[in-house]
Amino acid sequence: MSELQRSNRSNQKKKGRKKRIFMWIFVPILIVALSGAAYATVLLKKAESVVSKSYKPVKTVSKRPVQVNPDLDNISILLIGVDESKSRAKQYGEAIRSDALLVATFNKKEKSVKLLSIPRDSYVYIPGKNKKDKITHAHAFGGPKMTIETVQELLDIPIDYYVKVNFYAFMDVVNALDGIDVDVPYALSEQDSEDHPNAINLKPGMQTLNGEEALALARTRHHDTDVMRGMRQQEIIKALMKKALSLQSISKHTDIIEAVGDNMQTNMSFNDMKSLIDYGLTGNGLNIETLNLKGDDAYINKIYYYKLDEQSLKETKTILKTHLEIGSNTANASLNDTNSSTETDDETSSNEN
Repeated sequence: MSELQRSNRSNQKKKGRKKRIFMWIFVPILIVALSGAAYATVLLKKAESVVSKSYKPVKTVSKRPVQVNPDLDNISILLIGVDESKSRAKQYGEAIRSDALLVATFNKKEKSVKLLSIPRDSYVYIPGKNKKDKITHAHAFGGPKMTIETVQELLDIPIDYYVKVNFYAFMDVVNALDGIDVDVPYALSEQDSEDHPNAINLKPGMQTLNGEEALALARTRHHDTDVMRGMRQQEIIKALMKKALSLQSISKHTDIIEAVGDNMQTNMSFNDMKSLIDYGLTGNGLNIETLNLKGDDAYINKIYYYKLDEQSLKETKTILKTHLEIGSNTANASLNDTNSSTETDDETSSNEN
């Protein structure tokens, strides 16, 4: 299938098409797990063991002159969701595209989080390739390293940490919580995680979804746009976090830790994650504001892209910089290996997968 055919298909909202998987799990899930574990040494040890196995630093060109201290500083985390299913691993190896990107900024004083969804087909400049392309291709070109540097270029903010997960983590966490309560906006028939067509059928309305059902709602693209899809994903994340923060879920934190750790890659150390516990223990609950980038469908050389609205992008940059409490001109770039002297380049080529 040609790139044009793929692009046309993704731009047609009501025609059948292959769905792509997105990123749902992000660091506050571990914050939740660790907040419960803070009262049990055994759980803390379990979490430390799991996180150590997921630790994978990358050497990037950072916009920070010095490395941040999450115990004291406002920080940003890039959340990378990829479809690393067994079938795709055989076909593409590690050269896979990101299916969704979210940027979370954390303000230490306010104990607040801003969560920005970046549409996967956004037409952006990719520094590592010195060209403009879909932001989803940055991961296929150069893994988390190139994705981080591309997002820094787009938003003009430092990306301090990254967390990369696959959809298995999402399903496992939802199931570990005995499902999450979500308002399904419309009836849908969707494939399951193994790509069996019409395996998941949901009716509209508030209901408790298991891992497969929540995945189907998050990935469907029949009824709305990629921007609305991103907003739907944000709502699912918030529902998941609400359930994980509830008292009846404390006993399930071991299962949550295992589910995330088995399917995660990050440059956050265990101590870095522990420093975020207080975000999840505020008296009013975790304060999350969701942000989205406006734009329009566009075809460039007969290929579909999501062309970001410059004014919306400018406003979003200002919001994130204010939340991070950094100036309009970010610090000079410096090489930041996040406590590692070994560069990790995971993916080297782009594939239409």
